[in-house]
Amino acid sequence: MSTASAPKGNGTETQNVSVVIPTYNYGRFIADAIESVLGQTVAPTEIIVVDDGSTDDTEAVVRGFGGRIKYIRQENAGVCAARNRGVAESSGDLIAFLDADDIWEPTKLEKQIAKFASDPAIGLVHCGMREYDSLTGKTICDHLVGGEGWLANDLLLWEKPVIIGYGGTVVVRRVAFEEVRGFDERLTVGEDLDFCYRIAVRFKVGFVKEILMHYRMHDRNSRANVREMERSLNLFYAKAFDTDDFEILRLRRRAYGNFHMVMAGSYFRVGQYRSFVRHAASGILNRPANVYRLFGFPVRFMKRALASR
Repeated sequence: MSTASAPKGNGTETQNVSVVIPTYNYGRFIADAIESVLGQTVAPTEIIVVDDGSTDDTEAVVRGFGGRIKYIRQENAGVCAARNRGVAESSGDLIAFLDADDIWEPTKLEKQIAKFASDPAIGLVHCGMREYDSLTGKTICDHLVGGEGWLANDLLLWEKPVIIGYGGTVVVRRVAFEEVRGFDERLTVGEDLDFCYRIAVRFKVGFVKEILMHYRMHDRNSRANVREMERSLNLFYAKAFDTDDFEILRLRRRAYGNFHMVMAGSYFRVGQYRSFVRHAASGILNRPANVYRLFGFPVRFMKRALASR
């Protein structure tokens, strides 16, 4: 196993990688996550686990790895606070995030570091992702369609896949993390989108089109409260459009139109039809072409219902 270094700038310097793993009551999964980091072909400088107030055996499992892991415990404050705490305690030029219930392929860091080395304007690199069933191990879906380059506008518009996975696929430069001041701890849903958008405004995004992260689907995967999702994403958009940049402001109605259709679909799935109608109307008002998306909601609902039988 080689050391965690790769060229940056003129290719003569090295980049150290810090891995930050936030966790809350994932004692049954976190050993797999840590083992996947320890098994990297390019070894990270440090692995930091931030325990966000777990009440299970998380601490015992992590401490079982000895001095290879830096364990930090804090009162429960949410995943954004845990990630920010981990970065504050880290020293690497690059920061890699991994959720405690997911795992990496052995070459993940090696290939993402190489992407950073190819272009000093890149501030964030993501990669392909596989979703799999925790009980059977069977693949649910492979995600290999992602973007690279200057992607801020695409992240605002939500019209195509842009950054895959967020929490476990993303590696960022420390300078990018510090420039955007980390994760916004006011957000509980969409915090990864907000974080990546703020980096994408200032830096290019790189993409490794290979499955390098495995996303475990299980009964405790985040199931966002839809009203909290609405609150957090409204805050995200309010921040994004609090600007004098005409190139961003010209996307406002189109972006809000798409956002309202996403919310309409979310409320439709949970059976809150008055909120569905409210958001669908706003989606069409902001972007009339969304009327065609409206007819797709019942069809998608029936397909999901049939697939779950």
